[in-house]
Amino acid sequence: MTLPPTSVLLQSRSLPMPETRFLIRWPDGVEEECYSPSTVIHEYLTAGQIYRVDDFDTRSNTALDQAARRVEAKYGFRCSSADAQAAKLASAIARYKPEETVTCLSIR
Repeated sequence: MTLPPTSVLLQSRSLPMPETRFLIRWPDGVEEECYSPSTVIHEYLTAGQIYRVDDFDTRSNTALDQAARRVEAKYGFRCSSADAQAAKLASAIARYKPEETVTCLSIR
């Protein structure tokens, strides 16, 4: 097995993560911009899609955990911003009934 030169490895570790922002609308109409340090959010949420709160909870938590793990794989530590975003979403989700809906307005 041939490994890439050290300079290539160091360069790949210094490149920034492809951060993503997604805008959601809570059941009460409040809009919130959210952060992910990775594009993995695209695998779990779709702009324009409406999700039950319980489904959104599962999807967003899984996506943000995977994003934090991607950062850890690249830099050796989890992304505290992804973990903080997940905690903020969990706090907001607790205010709503599972059958209410969250709309993903955009992902960029």
